Amino acid sequence: MNLALWIVAGLLAVAYMFSGAGKLIMSKEKIAAMSEATGWVEDFSPGSLKTIGALEVLAAVGLILPAALDVAPVLVPMAAIGLVLLMGGAARMRLRRREFKAMAGDLVYLALAAFVVWGRLGPESFTG
Repeated sequence: MNLALWIVAGLLAVAYMFSGAGKLIMSKEKIAAMSEATGWVEDFSPGSLKTIGALEVLAAVGLILPAALDVAPVLVPMAAIGLVLLMGGAARMRLRRREFKAMAGDLVYLALAAFVVWGRLGPESFTG
C-alpha cells in the first residue's frame, strides 16, 4: 500500500508541477490556444490563472518533499486535500460549461488525490 501511495503521489506531483508551471509561465491566450479542453481559461483572469498555477506547484511539492525529507510529513495529506478541492472546483466548472469528456479527467485526478488523502491519513499515515 505504501508503494502504491508513493507512486500515485509521484505521478500527481509530476502532472501538477508541469501543469502549474505552464500556467505560471504562459500567457492566458497561449494556454487557451493549446486545445479544445483549455477553453475554460477564458472564464478566469490572468491573475486567477497564475494563482491556480501556483497552487498546483505548491501541491506538487507538498505531495513529495515533506515525506521525502521527513520534515512535517503531515503536509502530504494536506496537499492532497488541496488537490481534491481544486479538482472538485474544476469538475464543477466543467459541468457548468458542459465539458463532460474533460470533466472525466478531472474526476480521475480527484479520485487519485482522494486515494492519497485516505492512505496518508489512514492505513499508511506518516504520523502513526
